[in-house]
Amino acid sequence: MSPRVVLYGTPFCNHCVSARMLLESKDVVFEDINVMMTPGARQDMELKSGRRTVPQIFIDDEHIGGNEELRALDVAGDLNKKLGL
Repeated sequence: MSPRVVLYGTPFCNHCVSARMLLESKDVVFEDINVMMTPGARQDMELKSGRRTVPQIFIDDEHIGGNEELRALDVAGDLNKKLGL
């Protein structure tokens, strides 16, 4: 079973776009929550992550962090493990 991946972001954020592209390049199905258009999403993201910036990424409810942390996991080879790839 594939892990549940959630990305909180906005359509105009370059780091959000970069994180989406990385996940899409790995054919990962993920929930993309637009914090600008989804009522309560930004507050939910801040409560879960403790951060106010986007993107904030979660894999099976584990807070990964933002785009930089996602890419660091990929470079280290740990992202594929977390994604079950």
